[in-house]
Amino acid sequence: MNIFITGASGFIGGSIAAGLVRAGHRVTGLIRNPEHAAELKRLGIEPVVGTLDDRDLLIAQAKAADAVINAASSDHRGAVQALIDALAGSNKPFLHTSGSSIVGDASGGERGEAKIYTEDALPEPTADKAARVAIDNLVLDAAKRGIRSSVLCNTLIYGHGAVEGSASVQLPRLVRQAEKSGIVRHVGSGGNIWSNVFIDDVVELYRLALEKSPAGTFYFVESGEASFREMTDAIAKAMHLGPAQDWPLDQAIGEWGYEMASYGLGSNSRVRGSGARTLLGWQPTRTSVIEWIEHDMIRQA
Repeated sequence: MNIFITGASGFIGGSIAAGLVRAGHRVTGLIRNPEHAAELKRLGIEPVVGTLDDRDLLIAQAKAADAVINAASSDHRGAVQALIDALAGSNKPFLHTSGSSIVGDASGGERGEAKIYTEDALPEPTADKAARVAIDNLVLDAAKRGIRSSVLCNTLIYGHGAVEGSASVQLPRLVRQAEKSGIVRHVGSGGNIWSNVFIDDVVELYRLALEKSPAGTFYFVESGEASFREMTDAIAKAMHLGPAQDWPLDQAIGEWGYEMASYGLGSNSRVRGSGARTLLGWQPTRTSVIEWIEHDMIRQA
């Protein structure tokens, strides 16, 4: 299969692209920075330089491909619309990457109710997440336009990416702050809970979805959960630092910005996804982010 993927130099997109190459597919990857081209070629990915604003380029690449994966941004409506317009009537697979902060409660790092959501019972989004959910719905509705479209809504992803220098969204931010300050911190009390998933399992799910996902399907991508206090305690142990400390939300916002502190690190995001297992036969290999932090997070030289 000839696959076009956006975000090919990133943690998620690069790992998916490299995994698909290993599975025998031909992969073309969109990158913004030409300096990343050599790294993609090393992984067997054919680089294309451009941005999500290059509508004509996106349309041309999507039309030339047998399948398309958007792994660059969950929030760029123009790029998603361009890809849908290019694929309309083709019955080709289109996988769109979303994130489970769409059910985040911005609890300030507190556990609170910590409600669990399922794929068939999503809440009304907060005002902060309404635009992202609207894009998810746009992708799902593309099934009516002759596209085998699916939304893969990832939870907190852990693991090491395929592309050198790439990093996941949440845990590396906690690590960098600890390296800078000598103290591991979590938002509020750290009682907030996030579902999570291992990057290699994410890659396998995208491969399966390309082959078998029914049109118009939404998946939560998860295989475990942990509170941020549990994760920061494990990070502190792995980094040989003192106990993790609480951090008021306003100070966390000063370090990480409103979006990351309030949602990515300071909300509850608890989900359960059955679709990937029942429809695609997905079987995650890892279920403990704590075990990964303690034993595999810090690579040995």
